[in-house]
Amino acid sequence: MRKRKNARKTVQYLFVLTSLPEMGQPVDVKQTVAGVPGRIRFELNRTLTGQGHERFASAAQAIGPRPAAELARRLFASGAVTGVHLFANIVTVDLVAGSRDSDLAQIVTDLHQYWKPGMKPPSVEELLARVAPAVVEATNTDSSAPELSAAEKLIPPHLLARSRAARSKAQIS
Repeated sequence: MRKRKNARKTVQYLFVLTSLPEMGQPVDVKQTVAGVPGRIRFELNRTLTGQGHERFASAAQAIGPRPAAELARRLFASGAVTGVHLFANIVTVDLVAGSRDSDLAQIVTDLHQYWKPGMKPPSVEELLARVAPAVVEATNTDSSAPELSAAEKLIPPHLLARSRAARSKAQIS
């Protein structure tokens, strides 16, 4: 079996990039009238709820890290929304009487995007600096455990343990 020279580094970068909540791309949004005065509908190019319905009557009901809850919190923060209903890739918004819906489409578009024109994307080193301290703190503090190399300290402990278990199992067979 050939060992890839950069395999560990690739896994490390993938861990860092998938561990950050601010990565992503713009959501493509098509805004339509919902057929009821004071209600608008957004059709997105990605699903937010799978095949489940989610209804939020206030920002307090939008609990958790789910994309549907995050979008509801952002829409309620605009001050122009009284209710949000999500089903798969359809977002239906009830507006406050007399409010305008002009900024709501941009809120939906920016749901999964942190980078905007003019911003400098962080380097890999900056991303590693954000995540690496938490990973090092979570490593095993058992005094009988072997000292970890610098590269092993960057690997999440559960993945390192799983890798060691698989390696020992392969050596036995």
